[in-house]
Amino acid sequence: MNWVDQIPEAARLYLEQHRLDEVECVIADLPGIARGKAVPAAKWERQQFFHLPNSIFFQTITGDWGEAAGPEGFVEPDMILKPDLSTTTAAPWAADGTLQVIHDAFDQKGRPVGCAPRNVLKRVVDLYKAEGWTPVVAPEMEFYLVGKNIDPAKAIEPMMGRTGRPAAARQAYSMMAVDEYGPVIDDIYEYAEIQGFEIDGITQEGGAGQLEINLRHGDPVKLADEVFYFKRLIREAALKHDCFATFMAKPIEGEPGSAMHVHHSVIDAKGRNIFTGPQGGETDAFFNFIGGLQEHMPSVIAMIAPYVNSFRRYVRDHAAPINLEWGRDNRTTGIRVPISPPQARRVENRLAGMDCNPYLCIAASLACGYLGMKNEIWPDKRFRGDAYEAAEEIPQGLYAALDLFDQAKVLHEVLGPDFARVYSIVKRAEYNEFLQVISPWERQHLLLNV
Repeated sequence: MNWVDQIPEAARLYLEQHRLDEVECVIADLPGIARGKAVPAAKWERQQFFHLPNSIFFQTITGDWGEAAGPEGFVEPDMILKPDLSTTTAAPWAADGTLQVIHDAFDQKGRPVGCAPRNVLKRVVDLYKAEGWTPVVAPEMEFYLVGKNIDPAKAIEPMMGRTGRPAAARQAYSMMAVDEYGPVIDDIYEYAEIQGFEIDGITQEGGAGQLEINLRHGDPVKLADEVFYFKRLIREAALKHDCFATFMAKPIEGEPGSAMHVHHSVIDAKGRNIFTGPQGGETDAFFNFIGGLQEHMPSVIAMIAPYVNSFRRYVRDHAAPINLEWGRDNRTTGIRVPISPPQARRVENRLAGMDCNPYLCIAASLACGYLGMKNEIWPDKRFRGDAYEAAEEIPQGLYAALDLFDQAKVLHEVLGPDFARVYSIVKRAEYNEFLQVISPWERQHLLLNV
């Protein structure tokens, strides 16, 4: 079968309108950065796979390396990367006809590479399928449009709006605020349409230049692929209009952080939502899923809040959860049950920052819910009122979060022991790199006062 017959309709339509010049073969590393190769179209049509060294999963966000190679040493053997043609999509910002294709990583014996983020998520989804369950997710992406920040020593500032003033702050859901950067949003919509992605809505969030994009619910791997693609799409749309898009959890001092809220439901073999019983009531599985999140989420905070900056988002009374309370239609809790009809009953995890790797974030959240349902874990009593008044339950910083992650052996079995080993080593190497940097706060307050 011709490979063109196996790709999505949007990609085929793109090829009808553009002469294919290049194909970008990509895979997400631990931070969620696209790694891979760009190959000429003629070569792409002849090849069935390509190679990259397994060391791409040992690299920190700064480009340094964690000593995670294992007993064989740092010899960087090649992985075999095979295309998933269902992920084929256009790169509409490219000057010439270009397609992107996500690849899966296998070792030279044909086994999935355990520390590849997409493989981690697939592993968790397969555990659900073994129980006759199909998980369904819907991510919400928050991000900032900011002025071009060329000098890292300078504070990040909101982008300049069409009025000639910085983008409006603290105007949540304001249509006028959205209009301030309408040209960027127009290109986000256009790129998404060309790539075949359906946006459920775009709103102005509470920060200066902060937007939220909601995606339609669906298969966890497919939705993680879309978030992976969307990050690049949004960055390219911003660059076209001389600004930056940032997915940092807390880019601007004094402004709200950016989250990736994830809605979850689970359906059975007959397509029924297992969170809802025959009479429309809430099931044991519903409460057990919440109980699993409460029990195990502290141990995976290092996956959903992966950087030192991530923990600046967890601030009391500042639009981010500080604990694992659950509530109904309550945005102050870490775990929220939105208003919905019984057939659409779902659980929203509000803890993850937008700086997370989408594959790892969704895998971590689903893993916690899976363990809750398998082990029949019951949640605490529903929280009523302002959850910011309750005790904090989030680890205080990345190092504390990694300690909890390392101790969570039951979660390692769900996510994959090799992934857990590599992730901890790489994140600790990254944290040690951070400790070598002297911050402006230290220079301001310690230089002459201590």
